[in-house]
Amino acid sequence: MRRLFTCLAVVVLVGAASALAQAPKKTFMWIVSAPGAPPTYLVGSLHILTPDYYPLSARIEQAFAQSKVLIEEVDIDEMTAPGTVMAVMGKALFTDGRTLDQVITPALYKEVITRGEKAGLPAAALQRMKPWLAAVSLTVPALSAAGFNTELGVDKYFFDKAKKAGLERRALETVPYQIDRLDQMAPAVQEAMLKSAIADIDNQVSNVKTIADAWARGDATTIERQLLAAFLESPVIYERMLVERNRNWIEPVETCLKQKTACFVVVGAAHLVGPHSVIALLQKKGYKVEQQ
Repeated sequence: MRRLFTCLAVVVLVGAASALAQAPKKTFMWIVSAPGAPPTYLVGSLHILTPDYYPLSARIEQAFAQSKVLIEEVDIDEMTAPGTVMAVMGKALFTDGRTLDQVITPALYKEVITRGEKAGLPAAALQRMKPWLAAVSLTVPALSAAGFNTELGVDKYFFDKAKKAGLERRALETVPYQIDRLDQMAPAVQEAMLKSAIADIDNQVSNVKTIADAWARGDATTIERQLLAAFLESPVIYERMLVERNRNWIEPVETCLKQKTACFVVVGAAHLVGPHSVIALLQKKGYKVEQQ
């Protein structure tokens, strides 16, 4: 489980692109083709970036300009709506009188408090958090200190562009559904996530940078090796965070092809690599899918 939370953070928090001096031979974008239909584009993303990863590849920008619909994991406006924030907090914080120190081991709780003090998170706030939220909360400060910002995520970037242009926007999931992927995991799994997060905090920035740089090269092999090897250490998390969601997303992609609508689909990079990826599932259904 040592590297698991870094990889989980990539799925939940982070997105990628690059600003190399020379354009990479490939991008982290695929074209899905069907007879008689315009192309549907699949773009791998992380959801938090530094300015160093912009501008995006001209090929990705051109694909977006040719598209009629933007499809992303969630509606970002829904994510930031006050009602959604309150609903998420209702799931992420204990409301039954329990506290964090009562559901994890004393040794782990001591580490949480120590890390929290370094990150400026008071013990009183951490006490109210469920283990999965504590894991995320302890990770974000390290990434923020290194310049990573959710406002610079690729999904946010294209959401803002689509909104400004009046482009149709669709969501693959609701925010509550995404939160439930974490919140409904067994207590032992959540505790393991938290332990993994703490063990890997010092390496988080370096690991995310390695993943982002591989994305910039269009290096799907390295992304798969970096992400899936760790996810496979926990089949439960792999199924809930990747496989289940990938299966759910095939129908919306097929709808674009069947309706002959040029769609631009932005999802986490981890969803586009490996034997259970969106790409692999589409290929099994007979679609031609090519990396650009």
